[in-house]
Amino acid sequence: MKLSTQTKVIALLFSAGLFAGCSSTGEQPEEGGYGSDVAPIDQEGGSTVYGADDDGGVSSSAMTEDERMEAQQQAEQEALREVTTFYFDFDTSEIKAEARDVLVAHARYLSDNPRQNVRLEGHGDERGSKEYNLALGERRAKAVERFLVVNGASRGQMKTISYGEEKPAVMGSSESAWAQNRRVELVFE
Repeated sequence: MKLSTQTKVIALLFSAGLFAGCSSTGEQPEEGGYGSDVAPIDQEGGSTVYGADDDGGVSSSAMTEDERMEAQQQAEQEALREVTTFYFDFDTSEIKAEARDVLVAHARYLSDNPRQNVRLEGHGDERGSKEYNLALGERRAKAVERFLVVNGASRGQMKTISYGEEKPAVMGSSESAWAQNRRVELVFE
């Protein structure tokens, strides 16, 4: 079986092309490397997220430091707004110091969203008369309302109501139960 020179050259070129197409690039992956379109976080703290439909991606390293700080502050404010129940000491309507940052976050949210309304529900524990606890719940709700207004919210966005001792969060006659019942709840509508 004799093959012509031309056939031998074509077979040789085809074999070389096949070999080149199947071989690796010769690069060794870095230790801990991923070998695909996934890139580890760069030294500047950015990372790239690739979309499914295109070759490009969104890189956090393209954000300016101010944009990063603003995004971080916004995330912190949103996390603070997850807290919607504020507790009070016995027989007082004074807002606790630890609640102030959270209430400021709620006030900013209300200020930035003027169409958002909130109901402030005041509660008391079972000690004292029904009338006294209704009045105490009202004072607590009004104290939270004043705090929100001072920090940027509009009074028109808020409605206060007192349930006194009528809607306890926890049943029982212990200090622990009473502490959980002395509260104001923010109910966004």
